Amino acid sequence: MDGVNRGFSKYFGCSFVVWLAISCSAQKLAAGTKTALPDCDPMTGQVLRCPQLGFFYRVPFGWVDRTKEMQQSATEDPAPSETAADPKRNDPTGKTLLAVFERPPGIPGDEINSAVIIAVEDRAAYAQVKTAADYFGPLADVAEGRGVKLQGTPYSFDSGTRQVVRGDFAGGDEKMPIRQTSLVSLEKGYILSFTFLASSDDEIDSLLQNLTFRSTSKKARK
Repeated sequence: MDGVNRGFSKYFGCSFVVWLAISCSAQKLAAGTKTALPDCDPMTGQVLRCPQLGFFYRVPFGWVDRTKEMQQSATEDPAPSETAADPKRNDPTGKTLLAVFERPPGIPGDEINSAVIIAVEDRAAYAQVKTAADYFGPLADVAEGRGVKLQGTPYSFDSGTRQVVRGDFAGGDEKMPIRQTSLVSLEKGYILSFTFLASSDDEIDSLLQNLTFRSTSKKARK
């Protein structure tokens, strides 16, 4: 967790992308448990297609892609004592599939830097997570530590062909409000999450409309 927080701070500072503190956390897995995480196709024409995961996302025109930087920050600079005690410490248990921002992170603005983050994680790294709603426990803890609170309880959300669990967060103040919505799908072997950050509920809705689920050739759902 600390390593990911260091990477998060290095690249995104005050962007309030709070969910990334638990994404790609490189937690220690039990012996013999390692899932080959599915991946996406390279993004083309502002569209990220993920046929293995059954979705595609259309990135707003002009947004900044920082996916590679986030993937690198998740595994860089491990503590020597950690790698000595656990040789598999560098094996990621999660993967950032998409990290895009309305403007380059670190560039000041009058509103929060809107963002979309999509990640997949190994379920074996979260023994306490039995349902998609359970995932919002650690997520809400990290978010609250950064001033963004879960509003109500996570709820079932119909997103086209996929039933997911949705949680809505709010924070900031009148001058700079923060809205965050996360969608979580618990699959066989992994956790798929989508998080949208913006300054208003209307913008969140607009970002959500760019996400489309499609059926996969192989059933991955539990």
